[in-house]
Amino acid sequence: MPWILRGLRDGVVTTRYPRRPDPYADSFAGAVTVLDTTAEGDVAGLCPTGAIAKQPGGITLDSGRCILCGRCVAARPDVFAWSAGSQTARLAELRDDLAARVRRLRRSVHIRHVDAGSDGADEWEIAALLNPVYDVHRLGIFFTASPRHADILLVTGAGTHGMAAPLARTLDAMPRPVVVIAVGTDAASGGLVSPSYATSGGLAEQLPVDVWVPGSPASPFAILHGILLALGRVTP
Repeated sequence: MPWILRGLRDGVVTTRYPRRPDPYADSFAGAVTVLDTTAEGDVAGLCPTGAIAKQPGGITLDSGRCILCGRCVAARPDVFAWSAGSQTARLAELRDDLAARVRRLRRSVHIRHVDAGSDGADEWEIAALLNPVYDVHRLGIFFTASPRHADILLVTGAGTHGMAAPLARTLDAMPRPVVVIAVGTDAASGGLVSPSYATSGGLAEQLPVDVWVPGSPASPFAILHGILLALGRVTP
């Protein structure tokens, strides 16, 4: 009985994204941006993962290596700043056939999630997609325990050597067409734990990734944006 009263009091809490903009999605610190590419000083040394580089063309920041620790923003606010928003996912290069592949998936999509050496943070954000706020089922997106029923392979973690074979078997077991999404900084570059004896420094060498979702961890909105981007339901 209490949950009925609470439901009547709270009303509909499910986001209308992507059909309508969600102000809450823009409240996330989605990425760090470079304000001044010509700034002086040792800015590269501010980043523990080597995401910042000072090259002849100016200062660059690799979002795939950034763990969003904020050290650069705190130390040099004149050079770096937080960028709000969750639409941070990026399509991989040379994947021109993705649109043709996802066209067959229509409005019912099943996802197989595999942890390839994550610290657990990204898994909490993925689990949030199933709660009443995000409710990905409303979009025809479902999680499945069997790769034989899956259309999308969603992978988190730094890509440990011990998970290389299980990832390959999972990919082989999935029906075609297959879409691969890598979630989190660890999946993109290995994060703080790479290079090491146990990790390959991200998933690029193990899987043909179609969409990269940066973040440490990536927010539920960012993960949802990455899934919808892979399916062609939102624009890059």
